Amino acid sequence: MVRYPPIAEHGLIGDLQTAALVSSQGEIDWWCTPRFDSPSVFASLLDADRGGHCRLSSDVEGVTVRQLYLSDTAVLVTRYMAPGGVGEVADFMLPLDAAEPSDRHRLVRAVRVVRGSLPFTLVCRPRFDYARAAHTVRLADERTAVFAGPGVDLHVQATEGIALETDGQDVVASFTLEAGQTAAVVLTSADAGAELAPAPGSDGVAAELEACRSFWLSWLRQCTYRGRWQDMVNRSAITLKLLTYAPTGAPIAAATMGLPEQIGGERNWDYRYTWIRDASLSVGALIDLGFTREAHAYRSWLHDRLEAGGTASGEPLQIMYRIDGEPHLTEEVLDHLEGYRGSAPVRAGNAAADQIQLDIYGEAADALAAQAGDIGNIKGWKTFSDLLDWLADHWDRPDEGIWETRGGRQDFTYSRLMTWVAFDRGIRLARDHSRPADIARWTEVRDTVFRQIVDRGWNTERQAFVQHYDTAVLDASLLLMPRVGFLSPQDPAWLSTLAAMDDELVSDSLVYRYDPAASPDGLRGSEGTFNLCSFLYVEALARAGKLHQARYAFDKMLTYANHVGLFAEEIGPSGEQLGNFPQAFTHLALVAAAMALDEQLGKERPTPPGPNARGGAGA
Repeated sequence: MVRYPPIAEHGLIGDLQTAALVSSQGEIDWWCTPRFDSPSVFASLLDADRGGHCRLSSDVEGVTVRQLYLSDTAVLVTRYMAPGGVGEVADFMLPLDAAEPSDRHRLVRAVRVVRGSLPFTLVCRPRFDYARAAHTVRLADERTAVFAGPGVDLHVQATEGIALETDGQDVVASFTLEAGQTAAVVLTSADAGAELAPAPGSDGVAAELEACRSFWLSWLRQCTYRGRWQDMVNRSAITLKLLTYAPTGAPIAAATMGLPEQIGGERNWDYRYTWIRDASLSVGALIDLGFTREAHAYRSWLHDRLEAGGTASGEPLQIMYRIDGEPHLTEEVLDHLEGYRGSAPVRAGNAAADQIQLDIYGEAADALAAQAGDIGNIKGWKTFSDLLDWLADHWDRPDEGIWETRGGRQDFTYSRLMTWVAFDRGIRLARDHSRPADIARWTEVRDTVFRQIVDRGWNTERQAFVQHYDTAVLDASLLLMPRVGFLSPQDPAWLSTLAAMDDELVSDSLVYRYDPAASPDGLRGSEGTFNLCSFLYVEALARAGKLHQARYAFDKMLTYANHVGLFAEEIGPSGEQLGNFPQAFTHLALVAAAMALDEQLGKERPTPPGPNARGGAGA
């Protein structure tokens, strides 16, 4: 067994309040419960020896393992094919798509054999609180074990025919199934001392699996996309939904923390929180696909944050929150964990929460304006207009920028771009819905921002818009310029900027965020190409009319998806996936790129048939 499987060798399952990663070898090596941002129960992804895992697999000689999702669902199947038999483990969590958080989260591992016979081995070794806390384990009966940790218990229950045994602080079992036989192991996290659920039966597990499958198929029927890349867009939509905390409607940036942007490097962050930027763009992608309920829930959460105040940064909004809206995200280093393949430090929490990033006001305004006719109640409008009044006095400041650099504040062009978006959307909303607002002042500020970007964000020598006003460095975040409506995708200034990015940031259709050597970000090491930017590049090419180049770049990017269609944050120098996984940023940008390509390809005029084509002259 590989100590650290590649980051890409995982599938994601979840119940819309928690999420787990299952490796292609049948090991749950990441699960935080009862929430996405809770301490881990399994974290061998960050420390193979100390982190804890739950492995259910068949390791017979000559076995071949394949992993896939049941089509258009979040049911993950790991299939074992051996000379003596073929079997599979279906991992799933029945969605808890409700407004109230639950203390109980049920992860089902359903086993069946379809040919011959196949032995399976279970090893369950949880390690609570990021493997910092001790636990006890007891057998309630031969099919039920209870791990008691700090404030949370983990119940392990098996169907008939599986006898659980303790092995020190762990639980193990071995069993063999013949063709047609089924079994299951159910992991339930619950508050300490919670009553056990009834032991699972095969019929009940089968019904639960069908209910999970039906949920996803029913949810996906809302999708309005009917384009050329249906499977990949569907998988991205499901992934964005899996990364959304149902009780509040708050999307998280990724399911994991601490996965490195460079193996052995220090760029290892905790992404299990709600970034205003990422969440707004995620919801925008879901709206474009027809999922309006998620948009309503997120906007309600966003209005609540504006009204609550009390941010760690002292601004009206801060860049990220916990999924329940808590603004304090103290960052700590878990120095007892070695990190993925030795990539320390492992960080929990995120000190960037108190950074100033002015672009978030533009993304928030864009999210609030995304659906015509839905701008909230009177109180919500007043909160929003007060925010823009505040921004009119505070927009012209240096900040840390979209990439959360720790190398000092600058006048970032992208931050100014999204400030322009904030006022542009606010003006439109006020006019379209006849709402009270200081439109004259908002218009004045919007136009001032526009002129400042054109005058100071444009570098004459590079013939391009640049990262910030005191540099000639390019920045791929500006690929959003045409999409937000700042300029036309055919504008000569934009085409010149795109050409400069082609020369400096693009490597075989993969796109770097910026050159950290030319623009130090306060951190050691390097990073791979950024998947968000690679998909934004596809979208920009498509809208600029460079369709053949765009389609080539998109097709090339899709080859970097993992075996079940998921993407991490970055692509490394050898084509490996790096960073937290799966990442919402990447999947929302994939959706946008696919939709832009479909739209532009639909406008292409077909090439007239030649004289020797069937049905043409000479036929």
